Amino acid sequence: MQLSIVIVNYNVRYFLEQCLLSVERATEGMDTETWVVDNNSADGSVELVRRRFPWVHLVANSDNPGFSVANNQALRQARGKYVLLLNPDTVVQEDTFRRCYAFAEAHPRLGGLGVTMIDGSGRFLPESKRGLPTPWVAFTKAFGLARLFPRSRRFNHYHLGYLPADETHRIEVLAGAFMWMRASALEEVGLLDEAFFMYGEDIDLSYRLLQEGYENYYLPETRIIHYKGESTKRGSLNYVRVFYQAMIIFARKHFAGSQARLLVWMMQLAVYLRAVLTVVCNLWQHLRFPLIDALGIYVGLRLLKRLWSAYHFGDPDYFPDTIHYVHFPAYVLLWTGSIFLGGGYDRPYDYGRLLRSLAVGTLLLLAIYGLLPEEFRPSRALLVLGAAWTTVWTLGVRATASALTYGSIDQSHERRLIIVGGRAETQRTLSLLQRAGATRNYLGHIAPTGEPWGGAAGADESIGSTDRLETLARLYRVEELIFCSADLDNTAIQGWMTRLGPDIQYRILPEASGSIIGSHRRDQRGTLYTIDVNLRINDPTYRRGKWLFDRLGAVVLLLLSPLLVWFVRDKGGFFRNAIGVLLGRRSWVGYHPGDPQRELLPRLRPGVLWPGIETTELDADTLHHLNLLYARDYGVGEDWRMVVGHLRWLGLRPPD
Repeated sequence: MQLSIVIVNYNVRYFLEQCLLSVERATEGMDTETWVVDNNSADGSVELVRRRFPWVHLVANSDNPGFSVANNQALRQARGKYVLLLNPDTVVQEDTFRRCYAFAEAHPRLGGLGVTMIDGSGRFLPESKRGLPTPWVAFTKAFGLARLFPRSRRFNHYHLGYLPADETHRIEVLAGAFMWMRASALEEVGLLDEAFFMYGEDIDLSYRLLQEGYENYYLPETRIIHYKGESTKRGSLNYVRVFYQAMIIFARKHFAGSQARLLVWMMQLAVYLRAVLTVVCNLWQHLRFPLIDALGIYVGLRLLKRLWSAYHFGDPDYFPDTIHYVHFPAYVLLWTGSIFLGGGYDRPYDYGRLLRSLAVGTLLLLAIYGLLPEEFRPSRALLVLGAAWTTVWTLGVRATASALTYGSIDQSHERRLIIVGGRAETQRTLSLLQRAGATRNYLGHIAPTGEPWGGAAGADESIGSTDRLETLARLYRVEELIFCSADLDNTAIQGWMTRLGPDIQYRILPEASGSIIGSHRRDQRGTLYTIDVNLRINDPTYRRGKWLFDRLGAVVLLLLSPLLVWFVRDKGGFFRNAIGVLLGRRSWVGYHPGDPQRELLPRLRPGVLWPGIETTELDADTLHHLNLLYARDYGVGEDWRMVVGHLRWLGLRPPD
């Protein structure tokens, strides 16, 4: 057997589906076997593999033993001359395995092989080729020197930035997302070290291959998409801890004496520094707009006070100093609080939401102002001027941030979309988009070369063929491309992504799949766009509304319980559920518990009630569609109608 492919999966069902479809194409005409080891996923991955990919050897673990252990489970049973450790969030080209096999056969001392990796935006991923993390290399990586000097031999040996990405090179470390290895070499050096739960095992194994005299190579003749750590959150404290702990394990294993102590000390220092930096960055990410808003509003109010005092009263110091530390802070708190409660900080570039929030805050402020005693009302005119300044300032801050970040002040427009594929797949894509409520400015579809096209933009007629894709994309100023992989080669898709560049957002619809997958975030975890649905239940504003409805509803229902219990079937269950909701263990309305795919939707507390509660014997697809519609169109009014309409069932014991 030529090749054994091992894929370890954990809760990335849709990416795994796309990966296996690409593997199926790439192994055509070769003698191969494919193993999927699932680490107790809760998203239906195991069922997917059993149903759609019966040719895959599946190992379904009942827990998550870690990346190294899971790979070794399959490696011990693999029969190929070569083995490939492949991440589930990857897409290989049709020629990837044949090219790697031919290269490995031509280099008998080859121990491991890596290929060019691009992210979901078509950008080259520097971890395609890496060097060993010696103390100096680890220092330059941990403290950012490698990023400051990406092409320096001295400062960026970690990613070998000084080696051209389009040339074949001998390298030191393979990327864990794609590790092609000679099985006989693996038998000699041993399997993955199971002391590494996640991260570091690829560095350790690559180094052991070098120590035994084997050679590791980087091959740029073929590419894969790697959606960048879909199973992990790279901006989290847990990622920092796990990654650098893996580096410490590596240092203690392979270095001795002062060199080992230096590297361990450096990694421990890096853990604390990166943890502090991560906390600061995350805080800034969440608080930057509130802080800038508050500071700008307060400074503006003080300037307005002096200007209004000088103009209207002829005295810049007319108002008492108490206005600076009593009234103005209260104004700032009310305006920024109204923006927060209205969801203006959750979607900072939604100008309509911002203006509505400020209008509500201003009306509330005027109402409170009118109820205050005369001695606590410094100036109505100053309040109105402050509202105008607040509007101008907050809009200006967001417009400036949007222009600097995205090159445009308007982020609310519908992206200009072209679908690349045949007519049938284009219709299927449009149907999926419509069903999910994803809005786009659809310009037309581009047909594969050789398929007839009508020359007009429409659901059935194309605007051109793929041999002119790059020209058409620029001509129509396309912002998003959806590729139908049933009609296209992965090789061609990746080539277009690389040539067109990261300014366009790319999605791929796998054949016979109901998901549209893409990622557009550089050097961060990938993002799954299951048709890019804007689920209201994901909106923090709606989630806050649901939280308030549950608690207030529980209080009201408990207060009215002497009357309501006469309408409820299970009176003891009613009190149990109300207390459970009040304590945050339940929600009045949740997902239908019979939906096997509800884990794919945003998490909710188990519901006392659920969509479709009146109907029995619904199939799994219908149940999932009911839950999807609930999540997509959520509003507090929906929960209110469910509770009022099903009072007699409020004592129902909800399933866990």
